[in-house]
Amino acid sequence: MSVLPDLHRHYVQACQNLSQPENPFIARVLQEADKNDEISTKGITLKLAGNNHLVPVPRVTDDDLGVLVSVLGQAAFVTGLDLAYNVLTDAGAKTMATFLQENSTLKYLNLMFNDIGTSGAELIAGALHRNESLVHLRMTGNKIGNQGGMFFASMLEINSALEKLDLGDCDVGLKCLIAVAIALTQNKSLKAINLNRPLLSNQQEENTVHIARMLRTNSSLVELHLGKHGMKNFGVERLCEALYGNSSLRYLDLSCNNITCDGVKFLGELLKKNQTLEILDLNANRIEDVGAIYLSEALLTWNRSLQALSIVSNNITGEGLVALANTMQFNLQLSHIYIWGNKFDKKTCVEFADLIETGRLPPGCTDVAPYRVDGKVFLAELSHGLAKHRYWAPRCAAVAPGAANASLEIVAVSEY
Repeated sequence: MSVLPDLHRHYVQACQNLSQPENPFIARVLQEADKNDEISTKGITLKLAGNNHLVPVPRVTDDDLGVLVSVLGQAAFVTGLDLAYNVLTDAGAKTMATFLQENSTLKYLNLMFNDIGTSGAELIAGALHRNESLVHLRMTGNKIGNQGGMFFASMLEINSALEKLDLGDCDVGLKCLIAVAIALTQNKSLKAINLNRPLLSNQQEENTVHIARMLRTNSSLVELHLGKHGMKNFGVERLCEALYGNSSLRYLDLSCNNITCDGVKFLGELLKKNQTLEILDLNANRIEDVGAIYLSEALLTWNRSLQALSIVSNNITGEGLVALANTMQFNLQLSHIYIWGNKFDKKTCVEFADLIETGRLPPGCTDVAPYRVDGKVFLAELSHGLAKHRYWAPRCAAVAPGAANASLEIVAVSEY
């Protein structure tokens, strides 16, 4: 049975009962939550992230978490918990695992960039063997290692509730990536997974081969992040071969890899036939003008599904950028494009300024803004593109939905 929204009073009482000093940060957040008139009907996400404030706050510790979960045990209206950028360790992970085994209402849990290791990952993954309520889990930046990732791979073979899992920057290795790929050939519930920046010791792209094999049979995955995988043109070709028969994937992140124009040629051919992909992130590769032209040709005549394209920092000059600008004049489905970090010439600046000033490319849908000096047009950086809110989000209400918010509202989770 859920208690009435009186979280702060219960927190003060719990601190006294457990002889634990109050954390003023937690106390303030709970006081604010108690003032929310819709808390008991619509639920609430408690935003306790340690990086969301202009003034220093005491970050949440393992002991603080023990008191907090004792309060939340009967608070069914708390459906989300953001504990990012705090100082939780494996001891805190044990507390959270126990809470997840007993809780049936929490849908969103953000533990990114704490100090949770392999043993903490084992406990949390083990708790999700039985938990049937959690929809979105972020473990980003916790150094759980390859073995910790293996525990989550095993969990994916059993759990049928989780829809979004973030294991980016967790130091997972090749065995974990292969295990996750194998698990996702059977898992029918997971819609989004972030596997950015694994630690890989070889250059054989075996992980990409296994992921491509998974994509041939998986029909539920909507969002896939493969940034910093050391992927080369061979790996892109394997992925494209698999995606010809895949009709579910809508967001593909290949940022920060070693993809050149030859790899983009495979993507261009895929886009001519694939009418499912909505977001393609090629940030920080080296596709150059030839690759940009491959993309522009596919998007000009054939593809009408892609909504967002990021080609930031790809050594593209005016020839390739102008080709994409011209494509946007005809392909009205392509609504977001991110180009900063390339080599702008005069014509590039004029073409994109025209797109923005005529309203074809709204300011919120790109990462550049035009300005003029002595009658000449230049472009300034405007935002961080697709990764704008991957590691940080405003503490107030969520930003307006769109591709820059990293998910384009593809996956419905309680965070938004």
